[in-house]
Amino acid sequence: MNISSDPWIWISALMTVAIFSFLYRDNPLYRFAEHIFVGVANGWAVTFYWHNILAPSLFDPLFRQGQLLYIIPMIIGMLYLTRFIPKVSWLVRIPIGISMGYFVGASIPADLQAYIIKQIQGTMLLSQNFEAWHAGSLGIVWSVILLIGVVCTLSYFYFSREHKGVLKVTSKIGITFVMIGFGAAFGYTVMARISLLIGRLQFLLGPWLGIIK
Repeated sequence: MNISSDPWIWISALMTVAIFSFLYRDNPLYRFAEHIFVGVANGWAVTFYWHNILAPSLFDPLFRQGQLLYIIPMIIGMLYLTRFIPKVSWLVRIPIGISMGYFVGASIPADLQAYIIKQIQGTMLLSQNFEAWHAGSLGIVWSVILLIGVVCTLSYFYFSREHKGVLKVTSKIGITFVMIGFGAAFGYTVMARISLLIGRLQFLLGPWLGIIK
C-alpha cells in the first residue's frame, strides 16, 4: 500500500468520496462537493466563452478593428440581462426568439440530411449496405431485417387507420423493434455509467491509495 502524497490527488479523491457519500443519504459533504463542482464548472464556462467567443468574435472586431455593426449583436445579447429587471424583463424574449429561430433554421436541413435522407438511403439501398459491411452472406440478411424493422416501425406510428389485419401484424413487429432499440440505448447508457464508476474506483485504489497499479 503506497498512499499518494500529491495534494491534488488527495483533493480529487476526497471530492470523489464526498460525491459517493450520496449513495448512503444526502449529507453536508455531498452538498459541499456539489457546490464546488457547480462553481468550478461555471467559472470554467465563463472563462471559456470569454476567451473563445466573446473576445475574438465580438469585442476585438468592435473595439480594436472598429467594425461598428457588431454593436447590434452586442445589444441583442445584453437584452438577456433584462431578465433581472422586472419592469423590462419581457425584453429577454427578443434574444431568446432570435437564438431559437436561428438554431432551428440551421439544424433542420442538417437533421433532414443526417437523420432522414441518409437513413432512407441506408434502408433502401440493400446492395450498397451489403458491399459496405463486408459481412459475407449475413450482410444481406441484416439489410433485409433493417428494412423490415423500419417499415414495421413506421406502420406502428400510422394512426390514420385502425391497427387490424396486416397493419396489426406489422405494428406488433414494429413495437418489438422499438423496444429492442430502447433496450439497446438503455444498456449502452448503463454501460457508459458503469465505465465511469470503474474509472473512479481505479483512481481511488490506484493513484490515491496505491492498492492496485
